[in-house]
Amino acid sequence: MEKNILLTIEYDGSEFSGWQKQPDRPTVQGYLEKVLSDLLKREIALSGTSRTDAGVHARGQKASFRTDINIPTERLALVINNILCGHEKGAFALSPVKIVSAEERPLDFHARFDSKGKKYIYRIRNSKETDIFMRNYMYHVAAPLDMDAMKTAAGYIVGTHDFKSFEASGGTPRETTVRTIFDIDIKENIYRIDNVNDGDIGRDIELHVSGDGFLYNMVRIITGTLVDIGTGRIPLYDMKKILEAKNRSKAGHTAPPYGLYLAEVYY
Repeated sequence: MEKNILLTIEYDGSEFSGWQKQPDRPTVQGYLEKVLSDLLKREIALSGTSRTDAGVHARGQKASFRTDINIPTERLALVINNILCGHEKGAFALSPVKIVSAEERPLDFHARFDSKGKKYIYRIRNSKETDIFMRNYMYHVAAPLDMDAMKTAAGYIVGTHDFKSFEASGGTPRETTVRTIFDIDIKENIYRIDNVNDGDIGRDIELHVSGDGFLYNMVRIITGTLVDIGTGRIPLYDMKKILEAKNRSKAGHTAPPYGLYLAEVYY
């Protein structure tokens, strides 16, 4: 009997050219489809919720596929993860991709088109000192950031707006650039760097952004704009003007991909 399986997927995007399958490039979709096709002895095509870019990570990517499968659904994640780890070199090697869960959904369910929204997390290391071991997982900003200014500016983008100013060129054309941001929360953890600059203070910052949908590079441009406001490069109250301008050149820089995580998909 054919089943419609929904996977929840984590991955380290630093090794991949994004989610979407591409010829002659390593992608998460292509990697997983090959593993699933080999396992099930038939061609498997995954329908992913978000086409994350090269270097972007995921804690809660969703993808569905339909097939006649004999493996019990509750064991599928374990079976796939064992195969993924078996592809890696070394007895203790872990795969950069992990299936968090597998569940059966109705046959007419689609991981992308039935999605009601998503949550992204963007991570920033705000410190004079760099950490090379975090270079693929956080955006390092050396200049001090005004957290109060960033939080105030973030409040302007909550709600339903035309986010044309926060859309990069090159993405799939959309019928509308109007989106709704449900919530944006900026969290920080302050820590002391021992034996460096007499105990320099650093901050790990997380931007949690949820909404009904996002334009191409939208979260990264929002983040870059907030960083520019935090450093004083863009005045705080220009955020409202940037929204109203509907012009990409008015917003701040595009933050790098490696600080971005797809955290959750809503259904």
